[in-house]
Amino acid sequence: MIKRLLAVVVLTQLTIGAAEAGVTRLQIDRRETVLAGKPFGAAGPYEKLIGTVHFALDPSLPQNQGIVDLTLAPRNTQGLVEFSADFFLLKPVDPARGNGRLFYEAGNRGTKRILPTFQNAANSTDPTTTDEFGNGALMQQGFSLLWMGWQWDVPEGRMRMEIPIATDNGQAITGWVRGNFIPGANATTASVADRGHLAYPVVDPNNPEHRMLMRSLPTDAPKEIARSTWRFTGPGTVTLERGFEAGLIYDVIYRARDPRVIGVGLAGTRDLISFFKHATAADGNPLPFDSAQGKPAITLAIGWGVSQTGRFLRHFVYEGFNEDERGRIVFDGVFDQVGGAGRGSFNHRFGQQSRDQLQHFNILYPVDMFPFTDADQTDPETGVTDGLLRRATRSNTVPKFFHVLTDSEYFNRAGSLVHTDVTGTRDIPPPATSRIYFIASAPHIVGAFPPAPYADLDFVGRADMNPLVYTPVIRALFRALDRWVAEGVAPPASRYPQLADGTLTTVAASGWPTIPGYARPSSPMSTYRLDFGPDWPKGIVTIEPPTIGKPFVGRVPAVDEAGNDRAGIRLPEIAVPLATHTGWNYRRPEIGAPDRLASEIGSYLPLPKSRADRERTKDGRQSIAERYASQTDYLGRIALEAVALVEQRLLLPEDVPAMIQRARAHYDWATK
Repeated sequence: MIKRLLAVVVLTQLTIGAAEAGVTRLQIDRRETVLAGKPFGAAGPYEKLIGTVHFALDPSLPQNQGIVDLTLAPRNTQGLVEFSADFFLLKPVDPARGNGRLFYEAGNRGTKRILPTFQNAANSTDPTTTDEFGNGALMQQGFSLLWMGWQWDVPEGRMRMEIPIATDNGQAITGWVRGNFIPGANATTASVADRGHLAYPVVDPNNPEHRMLMRSLPTDAPKEIARSTWRFTGPGTVTLERGFEAGLIYDVIYRARDPRVIGVGLAGTRDLISFFKHATAADGNPLPFDSAQGKPAITLAIGWGVSQTGRFLRHFVYEGFNEDERGRIVFDGVFDQVGGAGRGSFNHRFGQQSRDQLQHFNILYPVDMFPFTDADQTDPETGVTDGLLRRATRSNTVPKFFHVLTDSEYFNRAGSLVHTDVTGTRDIPPPATSRIYFIASAPHIVGAFPPAPYADLDFVGRADMNPLVYTPVIRALFRALDRWVAEGVAPPASRYPQLADGTLTTVAASGWPTIPGYARPSSPMSTYRLDFGPDWPKGIVTIEPPTIGKPFVGRVPAVDEAGNDRAGIRLPEIAVPLATHTGWNYRRPEIGAPDRLASEIGSYLPLPKSRADRERTKDGRQSIAERYASQTDYLGRIALEAVALVEQRLLLPEDVPAMIQRARAHYDWATK
């Protein structure tokens, strides 16, 4: 047993030379049976494997030549670039009893979400208890579940990748890095890195060439802060004598050293999935997935990413990493959840992989960059024609692709550009291999029930958070994607707002009702063409902050008389409303910039309870008492909407009882 727990599996596949590398060693530090051998349906008992996966890349291979600075990374004696990453695997003890499908989560900043989302489990970094495995829904179907660290800079305790540092023949490479922060309270000290991540080291903290800038809006001309009034106070932190003011935008542009070759995060993802799909015991490898027939136990793989990692998977496919080193498809299906129209800082020198881009947070990073649509289109400003699937189409490695959007993405993540041209005047339907689903009135970050403000003091909203739970839709859509990949069963048709039918429009024409104190944001996040300098095509930034060019044109969903989105997948609590649910929320005045949007949180704006309430407050929405004769009337309508979604394969039957129970609690709370 001790040998089993401390097993180190050394794979001999990678002794074949520099022409073919990828995974070189799977180091298993812990191997444990899940829940004392409890069987999960026909799949039987599961086991948990935790350890380190080791990689080597040949920079000369065509599939690796797009990795920025790979040729400047240290090489081993075979001329390969080595790196490693944490991995975590749940699989049937007997792989032959599995369903042959690998479900991989690109973990958002080193975390794990599969079990809470798909098995109603409690959050855990190392699931061990019954509650932390939840109802076992995926495991009973025989899925193998996999996570891997792909960032070098995540906070301590999260899954990470040890990424090599690029050098110039052994000499340190330096370059410009921009730290951006917007304090939620007045303070004297701030971090130049994102959300507790590690920062690139500063070259000579006392050098006068480092700069600090301040502005109120992203498009304002920045004001230079005198170098003598601020200083670096530790790894990744700065101090300003007069203090930082809540709500203002600050940039620290500093000369850094030791850029990581962060594109190996994309390549490592590619190689680990390909390894599990294709390596066999016949190659001489003692694999976790050995089967009695000597064939790979994994034949299909689905990748899932949420927010940051939805963008990561969009970037992964766009840059051609869904083709492995032998030209084979990597992910058969990709599930991009709330990634919006963006990609990210996943493959350039001094890239900060954690950075996103919102209306008033993480300003002007290379996130929402052309192209945005799966299908090719031409940017009329530059004349460039491109599409998210262009490289995958050329290599015949296009995955079945789901894009899922909420209302938040249309206001704070350029969501409409996923399915319109860059002028916002023409719908661009997805190709036959893709689907786009919009969850009406849903927020990017779901609030608690009963509704309450956001707990993060940097992003407190004026309204309570939107508590609309849409994980049941995500579970249904995953089942549809899985059946499409594994059985060829076409999923439900795309459902999203469109220009042609008026459900996608300008803010002014969106039909927002009169709600006391809450106008719809007149200027959602603008996405601009950014110029990072002449070396940007090579992945090197020379202009920081970037030069701002013309904006891409975004649109927003039209709403009904209750203020809820008309198009898309309308959950029962939206079709039968007790409140207006939005994907946007204004910043509370005490955190500064009160006319700007608070992160990616939504708003919960309750309907008036009675006609008298409506008339007294001059609310333009029909009251609860005018809509429903009783709780029984309300719940009957909820049930009908839920059944309709089940028939449309947008909700699983097993999720209906909990949805009705939640609606009951909502009605009781809203009418008390």
